Amino acid sequence: MTRHLAVRLALLAPPLAFFALFFAYPVAAIVERGLRPDGAWRLGVVGEVLTDPDLAGVVWFTCWQAAASTALTLALALPGAYVFARLDFPGKRLLHAVVAVPFVLPTVVTGAAFLALLGRGGLLDELWGVRLDSTAWAILLAHVFFNYAVVVRTVGGLWAQLDPRQEEAARVLGAGRFAAWRRVTLPALAPALAAAGLLVFLFTFTSFGVVQILGGPRYATLEVEIYRQTAQLLDLPTAAVLTLLQFAAVAALLATHGRLARRREGALALRDPATTARPPRGRAQWALLGGVSAVIAVLILLPLGVLVERSLATPDGYGLGNYRALADTESGTFVAAPWEAVGTSLRYAAVATAIALVVGGLAAVALTRRAGRLLRGVDALLMLPLGTSAVTVGFGFLIALDEPPLDLRSSWLLVPLAQALVGTPFVVRVLLPVLRSVDDRLRQAAAVLGASPWRAWREVDLPLVRRALLVAAGFAFAVSLGEFGATVFIARADAPTLPVAVARLLSRPGELNYGQAMALSTVLMLVCALTLLALERLRPARSAEML
Repeated sequence: MTRHLAVRLALLAPPLAFFALFFAYPVAAIVERGLRPDGAWRLGVVGEVLTDPDLAGVVWFTCWQAAASTALTLALALPGAYVFARLDFPGKRLLHAVVAVPFVLPTVVTGAAFLALLGRGGLLDELWGVRLDSTAWAILLAHVFFNYAVVVRTVGGLWAQLDPRQEEAARVLGAGRFAAWRRVTLPALAPALAAAGLLVFLFTFTSFGVVQILGGPRYATLEVEIYRQTAQLLDLPTAAVLTLLQFAAVAALLATHGRLARRREGALALRDPATTARPPRGRAQWALLGGVSAVIAVLILLPLGVLVERSLATPDGYGLGNYRALADTESGTFVAAPWEAVGTSLRYAAVATAIALVVGGLAAVALTRRAGRLLRGVDALLMLPLGTSAVTVGFGFLIALDEPPLDLRSSWLLVPLAQALVGTPFVVRVLLPVLRSVDDRLRQAAAVLGASPWRAWREVDLPLVRRALLVAAGFAFAVSLGEFGATVFIARADAPTLPVAVARLLSRPGELNYGQAMALSTVLMLVCALTLLALERLRPARSAEML
């Protein structure tokens, strides 16, 4: 037992070192720079920030919009979770993939899509003169668009494995349809519902790109305010306090999510999802399928379609003018042509994916066997970058990684390292359930036959998790491609990533800049969508813990 623990700790050493150097150290550096600017701690600024009415309003809006976004997402997505779990219909697999496209899209693209739909000159503005940009409704709808798949996958994935005969037995005993669902199915789904709600709340609580583009000067979340205090006002003490506040809230949310995830591991009568889905029967089920399809069409397909339409719209009519303009360097918006951001992003994402696979793969192997609180704490630690301020991490890179032996501020490697921090949790979440599903007796048999631990892993585990590795690589690539919060600080002017290039174009006036932003957003959307469609063909049945 001691030897196995020593091996697991040795495997965890590289991931822990990676997170210590490129996550904990930069975050600690920017907090220290803010609260200890001249060598003496200025803790009084904490009280000043927490009692500032303007910043209290930011905290209130952050919590309010996260709660409202979560409630609206659950209300709209739960019928979809039922449809995908219990009904079998033509095109189900394709529609299931389409639903997940928004989740892997960069938040900048989400903002651009809803700007094209709800903003000045958008579809609603042209048809009815209605504008919703710079309103809370635009933010809420964009958040539902982004998080719809979280509920469908998390709740629907478990719902599809529940034995429907238990609910049918309750109805035979006299319970009505709703009573049977409330007393039998709902208690089984409760942990998944709570976990999905917490994840949606977490993602919307730390929202940056969507609020930055759609909120205008009126609305700001903690993440947007941290960016404003850091990049525009250079008020590091205030940014440091807000960072600690957000960090504490996210840590509490992740701890709660961890407890709920462990509850989901409890015993349930689960079945193969392929045996629980049936063709729609009766008007009610057909009407529900039609309603869910309509919601998906309006909420997901329409914004994406408008984004593509705006990318093709030019002053001379529809055409590829905006795409051709991406190769132009005469506008002065970029040092290099905007189109070069495509190649830059693909290279950075490839390097970030390789780093995330190594770091996350070692961590997943070490955490395969469930252990005590120490290793569970490491599992939670690996999730922290998903909820910690990416703005703080990016600016922390500039502050902390500027002296030998870690003088990386002028290195291109800085961007892939920041992207890998976001990709690693996805790698762990995809690989871990698959590794834990491998029968340990196979490993023991290989050891009895004389195989070393490395050979046993290579001959037993690797063939079984090869598909999961490809899925993990795809998710890491997609989220690395779309990382914006940290990259906006550290991307060089002559080598912007696609999300940074889109944000720069949207921040500049003029129809050409707007059209180029829509064109670049469409390119990024297509790359992410193709990646996701490939993942749908590769995904192992038990790798969908995150999505």
